[in-house]
Amino acid sequence: MSDTAPAIRTTALTRRFDAFTAVRDVNLTVAPGQFFGFLGPNGAGKSTTIKMLTGLLAPTSGSIEILGEDLLANTVALKRQIGVVPEGLALFGRLTAPEYLTFVGRMYGLDPATTRERTTELLEFMSLANEQKKLITDFSHGMQKKLALAAAVIHGPKVLFLDEPFEGVDAIAAGTLKSMLQGMIHRGATIFLTSHVLEIVERLCTHVAIIQKGTLVAQGSLEELRAGVHTLPGPDGETQQATLEQIFLNVLGTTGVAPPEQELSWLG
Repeated sequence: MSDTAPAIRTTALTRRFDAFTAVRDVNLTVAPGQFFGFLGPNGAGKSTTIKMLTGLLAPTSGSIEILGEDLLANTVALKRQIGVVPEGLALFGRLTAPEYLTFVGRMYGLDPATTRERTTELLEFMSLANEQKKLITDFSHGMQKKLALAAAVIHGPKVLFLDEPFEGVDAIAAGTLKSMLQGMIHRGATIFLTSHVLEIVERLCTHVAIIQKGTLVAQGSLEELRAGVHTLPGPDGETQQATLEQIFLNVLGTTGVAPPEQELSWLG
């Protein structure tokens, strides 16, 4: 695997479902060590793209390279180098957290001693050490999100895919997750994140891409995308940097405010 190749690269990536094209000719490039945000409105094709990038869904056409190698030709080997937190989590509810992490660690080929050590460390870090006898099905949604992230990183992945990892997570749990993710970036991992919480994306990510109706409409660093948005006057009359929300709405061609004829007159 090349150390100079992009961590993620797609060429003309397309996925059709019968007559419907969910993702159309997407060309993505994510450099090693980047915290990359993948944004778009509901139904834009984000989850479909992640499923293709992680080998869960075959593309209709186009190519995917992970760490410089073709994903379709090296699926098993590359899956050992990536971690995934899917939107639906897909945990085994009838297991305890230690049992689940042990299973995942062994599936990734970790030896029993390393699996036990990392399981203990992860449960401590995620504040789940006192929940070792509780079944996963009895966990809160936030606890399940933390366990899913623990399972995704137990093997030390080089690329981590996160689909809405902060949805339904309280501020304390979100802080724990952000701390872990920043630590991974500092150690050279690449993170590919989708989230509707633009403030979190702006705080964590250095580069973003925006997809709309299956088509990539913007890609670059936050600074590059800000350069394409008119500066706005701040409270003191001076210009201020465009926020990611403003960039997002500008790229999608909307202000985010309903026109007067679409307002709900009966609300206040």
